[in-house]
Amino acid sequence: MFNSRIFSIIRKEFLQIFRDPRTLAMIIIMPIMQLFLLGYAATTDVKNISMTVWDQSQTAQSRALLDAFRAADYFTLDYSVGSQEEYQKLIESGDTRVALVIPPDYDRRMIEGDAQVLMVLDGSDATVGATALSTARLVGQAYSTKILGEQALLSGRSKVPAAPVEVRTQVWYNPDLNSAFFNIPGVIGMILSFITSILTATTIVRERERGTIEQLIVTPIRSWELIAGKLLPYVILGFIETAEILLIGHWWFGVPIRGSGGLIVLTSGLFLMSSLGIGLFASTMANTQQEAMMTVMMFNLPMIFLSGFFFPIAAMPKFLQIVSYAIPLRYYLIIIRSLLIKGVGIVAIQSEVIALVVFGVVIMGAASLRFRKRLD
Repeated sequence: MFNSRIFSIIRKEFLQIFRDPRTLAMIIIMPIMQLFLLGYAATTDVKNISMTVWDQSQTAQSRALLDAFRAADYFTLDYSVGSQEEYQKLIESGDTRVALVIPPDYDRRMIEGDAQVLMVLDGSDATVGATALSTARLVGQAYSTKILGEQALLSGRSKVPAAPVEVRTQVWYNPDLNSAFFNIPGVIGMILSFITSILTATTIVRERERGTIEQLIVTPIRSWELIAGKLLPYVILGFIETAEILLIGHWWFGVPIRGSGGLIVLTSGLFLMSSLGIGLFASTMANTQQEAMMTVMMFNLPMIFLSGFFFPIAAMPKFLQIVSYAIPLRYYLIIIRSLLIKGVGIVAIQSEVIALVVFGVVIMGAASLRFRKRLD
């Protein structure tokens, strides 16, 4: 009798689970999503770092050095420039992480045994910068050892006294490769994404659970006024949290604030459109606060791993790198890190700003339309 009662309760619970397809789908999909994201995205083994080359020598010796960097499988020679201004713009915009500068007299100095090349690194991403720094030095040492061996073989001597090539490194924006400079700006994006979307979704669903949403509907208030009134408090809270993190990060951790305060506010507001839109959209899909939180997590979980907050996007498989272009947080992290650490202007981040505008309008527009229909 006792076992049959337990069996009846178990059967009842399973029936309730299967009658709620959204919860069942989340139970099944969430572990699979975490498995693949952690399996493929959770890696710090950075390869294919974008490199810009300013080859002022244009000789067989300089081309041999470039071949050595290609063979290392850590760098991709994506850009060839003709001035410091050109590679500086590429580094500021984030299009390239490394610039290799080969001097005009490289071939002659290499023969004399005192050739030097300059490797300029973007230190705003401490993980990628540290990998590029160590790899550049190793490539330079390996190439010098190879040349020494060839020279020793030709001269008949057992060794040549000096290394013919020296790779000198210069780290911009974050010379000490302090990880706090990279992580703390990312916290702003995480807070704006998580807190605002969860609070927005649960607050609206809570109104529905308590039955007060119907009372609001029968009042003369318009649907867009209801949406604005519900969202604006979280916009204000989002800006307060942003200012809080900026001040603590700057005064306690020493994170620089080199960019325009107006641009920080503007771009944060654009990103808030996307995160609030996700919360509003989730509220139209959920009937309870628990469902709302789980729905928001379905949106936010990929954003954590594919935005570049925890793990460098360059270290992910090509497929996940392509998927990351659909993540608004990816663009905001590039913007906020560039503004704080590099101090760039609007020109350097214009493509990311445009992406945030598009995402914000599309997500907020779709969520608002669905919310109005739900009210009707």
